[in-house]
Amino acid sequence: MRCGKAACGMRYAVKRSGSAVGYCALSIRCGTRDEEGYHQGIAHLVEHTLFKGTGKKNASVINGYLDRLGGELNAYTTKEEIVLHATVLKEDLRKAASLLLELATDPVFPEKDIETEKGVVIDEINSYRDFPAEDVYDRFEEMLFEGHPLSVPILGTAASVKKTTSAELKKFVKEKFLPEDMAMTVVSDNDEEKMEKAVIALAEKFFGGHGQDGSPAGKRRTTFTPAAARFDRTISRRNHQVNCVIGGTAPSLYEERERITAILLCNILGGPATNSILNCVLRERNGWVYAVECSYTQYADTGIVAVCLGCDRDNLEKCCKAVYMETAKLQKKPLSAKRLKAAKKQLLGQLAISSDNAESQCLSMGKSLLTYGKIQDDRQVREEIESVTAEELMEMARRLFDRERLSRLVLT
Repeated sequence: MRCGKAACGMRYAVKRSGSAVGYCALSIRCGTRDEEGYHQGIAHLVEHTLFKGTGKKNASVINGYLDRLGGELNAYTTKEEIVLHATVLKEDLRKAASLLLELATDPVFPEKDIETEKGVVIDEINSYRDFPAEDVYDRFEEMLFEGHPLSVPILGTAASVKKTTSAELKKFVKEKFLPEDMAMTVVSDNDEEKMEKAVIALAEKFFGGHGQDGSPAGKRRTTFTPAAARFDRTISRRNHQVNCVIGGTAPSLYEERERITAILLCNILGGPATNSILNCVLRERNGWVYAVECSYTQYADTGIVAVCLGCDRDNLEKCCKAVYMETAKLQKKPLSAKRLKAAKKQLLGQLAISSDNAESQCLSMGKSLLTYGKIQDDRQVREEIESVTAEELMEMARRLFDRERLSRLVLT
């Protein structure tokens, strides 16, 4: 793997893989939490409308540019990033990378096309009513981070989207899409030195040789201060199923030791495997839920841990009681050496399988560059997971699942 920073300030990483398919991504440190002074949802609307035309290509040309090569072009928005990414045959990677940079540096946002796309985004916002499991999590996050930019929903609101103009989109991109806040990552079966030279040349082409030193996201954003009061709220929607989230704040991206411990703890409690504690108790043993999970999302200055479940109304309190009981056990009794070893092996296996996907590698490399300014070493991550103690897990369980600091939201 080769990593570096172009003269303009854009970071990059290229990695050789053994596939005829190549992946490239342009990660931009600019998300929903950076919308202050703009209409809510503008970051997501920008992501949607970058494809509507550049100074050299109209929407039709952009949509077919990679399609005719058999490739794919996509994008997504989070609270802290906008990511453009493409999948093509390895010989077409330079074209794909060039297109991503062109979209990010020369969008024109045609008024007519913007109005059309607003309708698509508003339909997406309204469709959440049909997915209460997603709706309840977004509402929980809004309440947990109330008063802070992290509380803003990624999609915005129908009203805010309607008010966003082409001029505002252009201003947002001009202000936020800076080379020092970008990372280009490539994973392909091409020579790494040649790929590196190609990326540097593209950076020079689109940005020139002038830039500033980038800084980790956590050093330039509003620091989150947790609210003192927990909440326990119920929203009536007359749904067939009750959806519930129980959770609170968690370690940030920069609390390295605590972050690794929290990842392991949440995987033990409610990870994707069928042997996770909550899956065994709520689903396999009692049949109260179809699915339950414990998710952990990390941001630059905080994080969120959330136990999410859906059940019949009659089973809600039984499910919640079981969640509180199982998390209390993790706070009071350390895992045995045998069980802890098995839990670590399981997590390491999951991470290894995930990292075997070249597209996932490409996207995670961009996240790592924007967050830490480097690619995290797999060996170091493995050693940190292996070194987590039973006592550290207990302490993290007390931090995350202390009943006095847990909040709950029910959508019924």
